[in-house]
Amino acid sequence: MNRTMSYADYTSAHFRWSVDDGVASLVLDRPERKNPLTFASYAELRELFRGLAYAGDVDAVVLSGAGGNFCSGGDVHEIIGPLTRMAMQELLAFTRMTGDVVKAMRACPQPIVAAVDGVCAGAGAMLALASDLRFGTPRAQVAFLFTRVGLAGADMGACSLLPRTIGAGRAAELLYTGRVLAADEALAWGFFNRLCEPSAVLDDAFALARTLADGPTFGHAMTKAMLHREWSMPLDEAIDAEAQAQAICMQTNDFRRAYAAFADQQQPIFEGD
Repeated sequence: MNRTMSYADYTSAHFRWSVDDGVASLVLDRPERKNPLTFASYAELRELFRGLAYAGDVDAVVLSGAGGNFCSGGDVHEIIGPLTRMAMQELLAFTRMTGDVVKAMRACPQPIVAAVDGVCAGAGAMLALASDLRFGTPRAQVAFLFTRVGLAGADMGACSLLPRTIGAGRAAELLYTGRVLAADEALAWGFFNRLCEPSAVLDDAFALARTLADGPTFGHAMTKAMLHREWSMPLDEAIDAEAQAQAICMQTNDFRRAYAAFADQQQPIFEGD
């Protein structure tokens, strides 16, 4: 895919966005309400992640929340209340839009690192789950609380993504009960890749994102695409798909750079082409 658009000067109406040397920072920024989502912010997130497929100056994304919390989910008054008054067609348009956010996050070529502190609930938990990697803090509280508001645990792909991340039995428990998953348990179950102190979680997430952005970004995009595509493939089909994917990567200049650097006993400098 031709990634030529610039997102360095992207201006958001609903969150903080910046790009520094290939690493983007997306901060959900309504700290007084624990960073809930609205109809408009859902739509903007969907369009932003869709657009990142064409971004030539973004190689990794760090997703976080302001004020010591990640995201409390859909805003009770700005989303939940209006939904109770909508007709079926409007409701389906909304639920498809929220699902499209997850689709766009999984489809964009950049690895997404979520830095999760404090509350991470409902749709916020799904934003973290849809990220490629998740760093948490000891005070992080993750909850897929859809059943606690009278809905199904099946929301935004939860019944597909969560079992693949933590296992079917554990996912069923969380999606049926809506209980809080404590940080140490989330680490043991594989939801978090690492626990960091609250004062360090953003720095650690950015350090990982920087490492990814400095790596073979074409190869990272291929890894992300294959991780997504191979969920529904039999093993033989997956092995064949990976053979094709790797053959494509072997045509890149980064592959040649890596060999030349190895031959010279140097560290390769990747450029993403």
